[in-house]
Amino acid sequence: MKKTSYILGIESSCDDTAAAILKDNVVLSNCIANQKIHQSYGGVVPELASRAHQVNIVPVVQQALSIANIDKKELSAIAYTRGPGLLGSLLVGSSFAKSLALSLDIPLIEVNHMQAHLLCHFIKNEDQPAPEFPFLGVTLSGGHTQLVMVESHFEMKEIGKTLDDAIGEAFDKCGKIMGLNYPAGPEIDRLAKEGKPNAFDFPIPKVDGLDVSYSGLKTAFINLVHKNCMKNPSFIKENLNDLCASIQKTLVTVIMKKIIIAKEKYDLNSVVIGGGVAANSEIRKVLGQKAEQDQWKVFLPPFQYTTDNAAMIGIVGYHKLLNHQLGSMNQSVSARLSLS
Repeated sequence: MKKTSYILGIESSCDDTAAAILKDNVVLSNCIANQKIHQSYGGVVPELASRAHQVNIVPVVQQALSIANIDKKELSAIAYTRGPGLLGSLLVGSSFAKSLALSLDIPLIEVNHMQAHLLCHFIKNEDQPAPEFPFLGVTLSGGHTQLVMVESHFEMKEIGKTLDDAIGEAFDKCGKIMGLNYPAGPEIDRLAKEGKPNAFDFPIPKVDGLDVSYSGLKTAFINLVHKNCMKNPSFIKENLNDLCASIQKTLVTVIMKKIIIAKEKYDLNSVVIGGGVAANSEIRKVLGQKAEQDQWKVFLPPFQYTTDNAAMIGIVGYHKLLNHQLGSMNQSVSARLSLS
């Protein structure tokens, strides 16, 4: 009979300090300390983020243990985010994980943040079974936009990526032009529901292969807003909902075109989405239509696993523990850690 494993997951790649406890593939607790300080700067300030992680890491881990109702001595292993992410932030999480694992004399497991966004679908979910391999993985976030061929839990190959801005970054930069607070993605999504998606026409960047580009689209949006504001200072206020609906539709269309091509090229039936932008209602609607009309198998993460969280780190740690893929105390963090 397999022994029960208790995994502590720690996530600190950007501005959220997170800790989770998993009993095998079941989440017992999933705690996140958000950093509101970055909102006034219109983006994440790395130095402030790492300082806040130092303040939050101990209380968040203690909260996760308390909610899960287990003692740290019951832990089987500790999984932490090795990268990619902000170097200072990663160092806080990895240093804490290494120290605690050493003191408890239990295995330490390194986790790739982007792999975790896709593998969060293997957390036990009564409403949706885990996807079957192979599948097309799509990570959509503020820092990454990737198309990934996923052969197994740890066999992943990037087949497409953004050449410049990530989709979440494009949402935020367009939102900033309209005077929306950071992060702007959720606010654009909310306002778009009251707008007309075809009110403004934006160009779809032409990029070879499965790569995407958002920089030109962002520039086209900025130019349109500036040009019209010169004629009418109230342009943004009078057209805010339509602007949000139009740019959101175009941003989603860009990645959807590549998803369709990749799915056909590699003859994959399942499309698995991960990352913060997976919470966007437009991408969920379009993928839902594909599932209904074209019989795609679409896997969208529960909303609590879209943003950075430690439960996804814990589930990767669990599968690595099963496969005896343990980390090393000498392993350094990597701001640009690749999938392979």
